[in-house]
This record gives sequence, structure tokens and C-alpha cells, in this order.
Amino acid sequence: MSAVMTLPGNDPVENVVLAATTDGQAQLLTPAVLDLLADLHRRFESRRQARLAARRERQARFDAGELPDFRDDTRAIRDGDWQVAPLPDALRNRRVEITGPVEPKTVINALNSGANCFMADFEDSTSPTWANLVLGQRALRKAVAGTLDWMAPDGAKHYTLRPADEQAVLLVRPRGWHLDEKHVLVDDAPLAAGLFDVAVFAFHNAAALAARDRGPYLYLPKLESMEEAALWDDVLGHLEQVLGLPAGQIKVTVLIETLPAAFEMDEILHALRGRVAGLNCGRWDYIFSYIKTLRAHPDRVLPERGQVTMAQPFLRAYSDLLIQTCHRRGAHAMGGMAAQIPISGDAEANDAALAKVRADKLREVRAGHDGTWVAHPALIPVARRVFDERMPTSHQHHVGREDVCVGRADLLQAPVGTVTRAGFDNNVEVCVRYLAAWLDGNGCVPIHWLMEDAATAEIARAQLWQWLHHPAIARAAGRSGDAAGPLYLDDGEPIDFALLERALIGLPGKLADRMRLPGGSRINEAIGMLDRLCHAEELAEFLTIPAYRRLD
Repeated sequence: MSAVMTLPGNDPVENVVLAATTDGQAQLLTPAVLDLLADLHRRFESRRQARLAARRERQARFDAGELPDFRDDTRAIRDGDWQVAPLPDALRNRRVEITGPVEPKTVINALNSGANCFMADFEDSTSPTWANLVLGQRALRKAVAGTLDWMAPDGAKHYTLRPADEQAVLLVRPRGWHLDEKHVLVDDAPLAAGLFDVAVFAFHNAAALAARDRGPYLYLPKLESMEEAALWDDVLGHLEQVLGLPAGQIKVTVLIETLPAAFEMDEILHALRGRVAGLNCGRWDYIFSYIKTLRAHPDRVLPERGQVTMAQPFLRAYSDLLIQTCHRRGAHAMGGMAAQIPISGDAEANDAALAKVRADKLREVRAGHDGTWVAHPALIPVARRVFDERMPTSHQHHVGREDVCVGRADLLQAPVGTVTRAGFDNNVEVCVRYLAAWLDGNGCVPIHWLMEDAATAEIARAQLWQWLHHPAIARAAGRSGDAAGPLYLDDGEPIDFALLERALIGLPGKLADRMRLPGGSRINEAIGMLDRLCHAEELAEFLTIPAYRRLD
């Protein structure tokens, strides 16, 4: 499809098509913005596609038996004596960061929460319907201007922003390189979703943020190599030039949430050294990536999600290496997410959940992390108290972690554990309930007192596939006999498709009053999708790619 996009009263923008309409988009997607989007697409789309092809080629090698390793061709970068650019004042103290979707009420509550920083998330916690994306960009524009408010539907409560100097520092996470934005076509091809998110936000807000020494600041997700980081650096450098910003004005923090990226932390920092402020332990996506990357290796099967904690050696090695790498280069080493939410009506269970949060944050600050993430405002005081007691300075760059000596085997060490019936059934429930909510436009869903997002749903879905396909994976790897048989629950029942079928059939009956759940009307659709994904011969790269086809 090729057409000319016109907006009332404005000049046309050639070969740019907006494939949907929603309230407020004309004020947001002006001809100047569309020109910028077209320019970015034409400059960088071929490089994006080349990087995605490189991902596929590398995964094919892993599927053929190769294992990830540190690169020989970049040894000089790892061994070199260099530092990233100095941090801006606003990003020196990041001891507690809160994350959440970009809908107005959440943006207000997060900026008012008392956290040091708020990551407004267009990726894992936002379902990318066109209406959600436009609403989110409008909310952030108003937040930067200080005019964002939200009225409860019943008129009982009016939410407004605190004064700017009392707000959390805003960071924005765009979608990853692997995702398209199907609602914006340039020269008949979909725009990269991440380019849409960053360019629209920067166009409308960069000058105001720069004038206040507040960025723009970004979180970059799902990177797998230094070349992907270099592509972002070039994109952001071009944006700075177009928008009249000084070079390096746009600062970024990179989530190390893929297994390949764990072997290129130095290289990623180096590629972004003029603008990078730190790396983050994106633990949930990292676990998902471990499963996905090593899916063809039958000796690398993970136990159920609840047993894959940061105490597992492969995750502890990843965290320690990230801290050592960042502090050597003058960057922040940010800790991971506490996904717990307050448990109402059960003080004992709530106390136990908060104790887990305290223990997790104490582990992080003792290890040398410079800050941490929480999913709910009620966890901010818990996390802050731990970091205030153990980190009196604004960060811990002085903790060099010279004791750390992490090698390839440490990052790949398969954890020990089991799969229980409850763990199997929980994976099915979490994936179905999250997917149903996501299809219904909700990307951040409380389930069993945990805030689930796309990353945790991906773990659930990928684990189910890995467990169910273990016999075929083992045979392809040359195993025979018992080694090529099914995996078993800890009670002795084989993990097979009959077990999955019983779990899927029984799930609707377990969900009392399911029509009141987020996305309750799409539970059956989500069950069908999960069933197809689990039966597929190949593990789908991302759950959100086939699901995105069903979104408006």
C-alpha cells in the first residue's frame, strides 16, 4: 500500500500512511513529526533489518550446538582502559526506580511516588494498541509540561502532578528493535516500533527536558550485541542533530536482558560511551532469553520459575559481572525488579512478601548495585530504607568488585531444580491470563500478588514449550534411551501434551468470575493461542509478535 498522508490544513507528507485513527493523534503526529519518522525509517531501516538477520543467523548456530561466548574480535575493548562520559546530575542518585505503563493515572502516581526515577514503559508493560500509544505519548507530553491530570471515571478523585522538583526523574523505555509499528507505514513498510516511540517523544519533549537538565533519558531494551547498541547511538545522534540538541544530550541506560548481551557488556558500553549512564539487570527477560537462546540444548533446561532466583549461580554471575563491568567504566549498575504488590486482607502474607523484597534489595546493595527497581509505590520505602542504610553515597562506583572472575561456564551454568504440578499449572495460568489482558489492551496485570508483564509471561510460555519438547530436542542433540524421554513433574507424572491439555481445559473453571478479570472476555482466545504456541515445532521468538497481529 502506498499513499499520501494528509492532515487537515497541512501540507502532505509523501508515502507515509497512518493505518488507524484515534483521539488526539493529529496534534501529536503533525507533518513535521511524520517527516521525521520517514527520515529515520529511510536512514536506518536497512541496518535494523541487517541486525535482525544477524540475530537469526547466530541463533541458528546456537541451535546447531554452539554456545555463547565472549568475542575474540573485541578483546581490545574489554582489555582497554576507557570510561563512559560523565553522568548528568539528575542520574547520579538512582537508588529506587519505579516502572509502569504510560497511561495517565500511572504516570502521575509514578512521578509523584517518591522514587528517584520513573521508567515510563512503552515495551513490556504497555499493550501497544494504537489508542494506548497515542494516549501514552500525549500523557508524557503533558507530564513534561506539568499539565497532566486524570479524573476517576466516577469523579471521586482528581489526580494531579506535584511540583517539578518533587517528581521522579523521567526515563522512557521504547520498544525493542524486533518490533514493528504496523500503524505507521513508510514507503509501504512498517516503521520500527522503537523509532516511533523515541522520535515522537523526543520531538515534543526534548527541548523542554534539556532546558531543565532532565535529558531526554531513555532505557534501551532487548539488545543482543554491540552493533545493535551502535545503531541506537547513530539514531540518537541523528535525532540530536535534527532537534538542535548538543551531542550526547540524550542519555541511555541499557537493559542487559538477553544472554548474548551478557557476553558483550563492555562492548555495549563502549558503543554508547558518549551517552550511556548505566546497565540494568533485567532479570525476567534475561531468564526468558536463557531459555530461548539455549532451547536446543537438552542439558540447559530450567526448573520452574519460582526456583529460578538470583541465588542461582548463573544469575549471580550475571549480576556480579554487570556490577564489575559498569564500575570499571564509570557507569551505574542497576538492580532488578521487585514484582511484589501489597497483599490486602492478609497481614501475615503481606509481611512475608515484603520480607522477600527486603532480602532481595539487601543482596543487591551488598553486591554493589547502585539502585534498584520496584513495580509498586508501596515498595519504595522498603527498597529505599535498605539502600539508605547500606549506600550512604549517591552510588557505589567505588565498589570495583575485583573479586569477580566470571567466565563463559559461569554464565551458562544450568540451575538445579524441579517442576512441580503447581509450577506447571501456574505457568499456564499466568501466560493465559496475561495474554488475555494484553489482547484486551492491558499490558501490566496483577496475578497472585505479583505484577506480571510481557517478560514474565514469556518465561511461562517458553518454559512450557521447552519442557514439552524436551524429547524431540534431546533426540535432535543425539541423545537416546531415557535421555531422550520426557521430563517429569516431581510427583512422577510425565510432562507431555496430555498434561498441557488438562491444564488448559481446567483453567476456565479455576478462574472464579473470570469475566471480571482483566481481559476476561478473551480467555478462550488466549488459551487457543498458548496451545498453538506450545505445539509449534519451533519456539516463537516473542509471544507479542503473533499476539500483535490481533491488536487494533
